[in-house]
Amino acid sequence: MKLVLIITTICICSLQATAQVKTPSNIDSIQTTINFYFDGWATGDTTKIGKAMHATCHLKFYRENVFTDMSRNEYLSRFKPKERLASLITRIVSVDITENIASAKVEIVTEKDIFTDYFNLIRTNEAWYIVDKVSVRKPK
Repeated sequence: MKLVLIITTICICSLQATAQVKTPSNIDSIQTTINFYFDGWATGDTTKIGKAMHATCHLKFYRENVFTDMSRNEYLSRFKPKERLASLITRIVSVDITENIASAKVEIVTEKDIFTDYFNLIRTNEAWYIVDKVSVRKPK
């Protein structure tokens, strides 16, 4: 009886471990989405940035006493292909997930500026998408 119980326990544990390996976690999927954004931002690749952002995404910031609310298409139109700077640093500072929504704080550090972005994300049947972004730019 003990042998049967031990074998059953091992089988159940191995099935759960296998299932976890095949299905990426929410955090891994969110990191993938944000990395598309980082890579696109760094190289001006609007296809990568666009893959990370839902079609309804809006970007907001407040600079020099002016509030700006920009559509995804307007934001993407500002990028031009470029070489990735060797000194560029990108990092995910934090992620908070509840069911199929999440928020992420990220940083992009250039030679001159530090960009801090807060993303709101939603998981659809296809993937996680950035649906809203607020941003601040601070000189280094």
